[in-house]
Amino acid sequence: MTTTEKEQRAPDYPPAHRLLEGRTVVITAAAGAGIGAAAARRCLEEGAAAVVVSDTHERRLAEAHQALAGEFGGDRVASIRCDVTDEEQVEALFDVAERFGGADVVINNAGLGGTASVLEMTDQQWHQVLDVTLTGTFRCVRAAGRRMVAAGRGGAIVNNASIAGWRAQEGQAHYAAAKAGVMALTRCAAMDLAPHGIRVNAVSPSLAMHPFLAKVTSEELLAELTSREAFGRAAEPWEIANLMVFLASDYASYLTGEVLSASSQHP
Repeated sequence: MTTTEKEQRAPDYPPAHRLLEGRTVVITAAAGAGIGAAAARRCLEEGAAAVVVSDTHERRLAEAHQALAGEFGGDRVASIRCDVTDEEQVEALFDVAERFGGADVVINNAGLGGTASVLEMTDQQWHQVLDVTLTGTFRCVRAAGRRMVAAGRGGAIVNNASIAGWRAQEGQAHYAAAKAGVMALTRCAAMDLAPHGIRVNAVSPSLAMHPFLAKVTSEELLAELTSREAFGRAAEPWEIANLMVFLASDYASYLTGEVLSASSQHP
């Protein structure tokens, strides 16, 4: 079967079901047109009382805030620049959530990629990818966990992992190591936080198409990655966001420490 023969179009955008009614959600790397932005919109559609979006790109963050506030109401949207490699900025992000009663749901979407052979990769390249993708996720899990424990009402943390954490791909040693670390962090943090009624899970996408990805990735590589997919197409960002919403919702009340594969390429 060729890629063309098996290719299927994305399903229609599904209606909301108020799965996050009344909850305050914090999302990192939520500007632009990728998974984080899709998650912010989906959480608001699903009834979140407030969504706090963050990103390092100030212009795109301001545009995202304006668009979401215009559609869902300014009293339900807040934003703050946050570099997850800076602990003070991470704490400031969760301070904003306190204005709405504190975070009930946290979606850790921030990550950084790159391509370099291990023969040519510098220490700086390695550390930068791990600091954003793995240690940045850790900082947010720690900050969210501490505040959720203090609030005493439980909560849900959803991390964005990647199929790269399972799959070998040349030039991706730093990114794959970071995402495999996010998976391990998810499992261990889940055990630490379970006694407090806080669930920690992750989504592991393979290929979710959006304009920025198309801009920084060659057509040849995108075609090759797409050919691996069971449906013969990349996921839409909102399809990954739907999985994040599910993990944050009461439908996943007994699910913790899991990495939910959004791909047929789970080993």
